Amino acid sequence: MHFKARAKAALADAGLQRGLAKVDGFAARRAVAMRELDDVEGLRTAAAAIRDRAIEDLDVWIETFEREATRRGATVLFAETGEEVAALVVGICRRHGLKKAIKSKSMLSEEARLNAMLAAAGVQPVETDLGEYICQLADEPPSHIIAPVIHKTRADIAELFERKHGRPRLAEAAEMTREAREMLRAHFLSADLGISGGNFLIAETGSVALVTNEGNGRMVTTLPRVHVAITGIEKVVPTLEDFSTLMRLLPRSATGQSISNYVTMATGTRGALDQDGPEHMYFILVDNGRTNLVGSDMQEMLRCIRCGACMNHCPVYQSVGGHAYGWVYPGPMGAVLTPAFMGVENALDLPQASTFCGACASVCPVRIPLPDLLRKLRERQVERGLRPWYETLGLRVWGWTARHPRLYALATALGVRALRMLGNRDGMIGSMPFASGWTRSRFMPAPASGRTFRALYAARTKR
Repeated sequence: MHFKARAKAALADAGLQRGLAKVDGFAARRAVAMRELDDVEGLRTAAAAIRDRAIEDLDVWIETFEREATRRGATVLFAETGEEVAALVVGICRRHGLKKAIKSKSMLSEEARLNAMLAAAGVQPVETDLGEYICQLADEPPSHIIAPVIHKTRADIAELFERKHGRPRLAEAAEMTREAREMLRAHFLSADLGISGGNFLIAETGSVALVTNEGNGRMVTTLPRVHVAITGIEKVVPTLEDFSTLMRLLPRSATGQSISNYVTMATGTRGALDQDGPEHMYFILVDNGRTNLVGSDMQEMLRCIRCGACMNHCPVYQSVGGHAYGWVYPGPMGAVLTPAFMGVENALDLPQASTFCGACASVCPVRIPLPDLLRKLRERQVERGLRPWYETLGLRVWGWTARHPRLYALATALGVRALRMLGNRDGMIGSMPFASGWTRSRFMPAPASGRTFRALYAARTKR
């Protein structure tokens, strides 16, 4: 609800701007990694088809997953809302007498505000992904779905560790990483509950697939006696072959890696001959607005595999960071998901938080047409009367004028002459009436001839 205010504050935050400069690295590494593939566009088309196949028969694949997971000893639960997710996890903790939860990165747990609910129930939640751990120490939400703490500089983290750990301040990233590992080791060994997200659910095997770079996901899913995997219902894919196809794109799109350091397939509970693994395993499959998108003009958004490529290439995200978007999902994906899940009336600015440059759609590994979806959300706002009166009035005046060609020609002729008069000696417009917010930080070329495109085209045709 407050994107504009947060964005303004973010633009003025020098430390944040230094942190956001790191986003370009993801885009550069993605470009290199994609060149390793023989047919990138064909692979993107295949990946989109896999996701569409799963979503169009979502009930079938969810039922298949439930049957196979149950057959392998897991318990499958369903939650309609984030509140139900938290209630189910708290119930599991009470049933098994659990007191400490170690967590691998899970955006769904952010949707459910799970950490706060666990703490209120007397269960200590500990984030073990390094970025999420830093966010937890700082009492901040993640600002990026792949790199949760990208908004912080090394100096910020050094100061935070010194204050929270009570140890001498360190300067090097490797030293700080080792310190975090030392602080987390005791939690890994003493936790009785492991909570993970899930990059994909494999229907044919009843497995959850986790893609990580730090190894904490393996610890979370094998050391505690109870493992709870929380993920959206749309994450299901039919087969392991489908999963392998998507994995050719996910790490390359996310971090520019050919393959992540760890790809974990968690299937069922510990067997009689297994040396590790949980005694009890629960899957919590979450709706939280997702089924409302099935069959709607927003269904294509359910293809999303949460790689973060759209935000890594978005000029708006790169300027204001993730916290400006106000909820769990930032960037172009968040500008669609938040209004779609929470109601467009609760996220009025997000469909407007785009330049429509199309970079997000061009890099999406599953071909989600993000600009088209944002345009549909804008149309929905106009249809429901949710845009400011002056914007609606301006569009109506423009529409009426455009339906009267002679009047339109006169108005544009006057407009282009006025714009030419606003130009400085270099032919650039530095200040424009009714557009001061746009021209405050950029110049616009003034029309060189003072003639409209229609007039120039007509003159060229005559020649």
